[in-house]
Amino acid sequence: MKYKVNKNTHPVYLQIYKQIKEDIINGYYPYNTKLPSKRLLADETDTSTVTIEHAYALLCDEGYVESRERSGFFVIFRKTDGFALSTENDFRNTENNRQHHINPEFPFSVLAKTMRAVISDLGEDILEKSENKGCTQLRFAIKHYLAKNRGISVDTEQIIIGSGAEYLYGLIIEMLGHNRVYGIEDPSYKKIEQVYKASEVSYEALRLSNDGIDSSVLSKTDANVLHTTPYRSYPTGVTASASKRHEYIRWASIDKRFIIEDDFESEFSVSTKPEDTLFSLSEDDNVIYLNTFSKTISPSLRIGYMVLPKKLVSVFDERLGFYSCTVPTFEQYVIAKLIQNGDFERHINRVRRNLRKKLKL
Repeated sequence: MKYKVNKNTHPVYLQIYKQIKEDIINGYYPYNTKLPSKRLLADETDTSTVTIEHAYALLCDEGYVESRERSGFFVIFRKTDGFALSTENDFRNTENNRQHHINPEFPFSVLAKTMRAVISDLGEDILEKSENKGCTQLRFAIKHYLAKNRGISVDTEQIIIGSGAEYLYGLIIEMLGHNRVYGIEDPSYKKIEQVYKASEVSYEALRLSNDGIDSSVLSKTDANVLHTTPYRSYPTGVTASASKRHEYIRWASIDKRFIIEDDFESEFSVSTKPEDTLFSLSEDDNVIYLNTFSKTISPSLRIGYMVLPKKLVSVFDERLGFYSCTVPTFEQYVIAKLIQNGDFERHINRVRRNLRKKLKL
């Protein structure tokens, strides 16, 4: 073993988690290999067994390892998983995931206070037309939030603001083209299929298994754009495993394919660290990341955003740069302020703590 930690920087358990995860992905710990004992690893890194437990818990949460009673922790990640035999369509994780599904209320008093502050501070500026991609303040706030919380490091020019997920789906179709075949999860959020049908593009329904899109189905599809909700697919509650996420990345690495990553409800993960996004895992600059504030703040605030891969920024500017931003400037400033002053993140953390208590995790 070769793990080293710096106790003066990031949380030690995260440092250990990241090093072990890299070793698993790179094949140093093959499938079904037993990881070092907590005590052995604690002695090597001069940390406590509790710290190692936290690191191993994250690896379990993300589907890289599993705990076996009285035996230790074993690797269940296989980089070569996928494009093989079909798996049972039994959604074994569905009930467990459904109980996490919640509609947390953002404190109205905080929202109202922020709205008043924006009006007071900006005055008539809130009546100005927004930039086409969205207000710089909001895109800048989202940029830093994603870098801190989702492992996504991008430029503000890659971030596009729009009035909800359905509107952004339409923009993506216009950007990528009507001649592509779009693969969607089956079952999936009803409006996803409705948008593709209304746009008169070809799409295929790809059957879900208990850990994501069925491998045999994915290997045979004619789709060259994959629309997936890896954290929690609706309505099944299925979460894509670590192996499945890497399978999606490999699928998209050939024939100029793209992935649309719909990061629905990911902020409310009960894990102490949200699972890796496909955007952060991909090295091919071919993932479009989507999220909204409808679940985290209010469904009445029709504000969503997408993060484009760098190679699509110029394509967007050329084909869709004339589109005006569909979100009122005032609402954009409100969301930006909630993120910048920490109220948004405090709300997310509070909901996650309460959920872990409820589930006794």
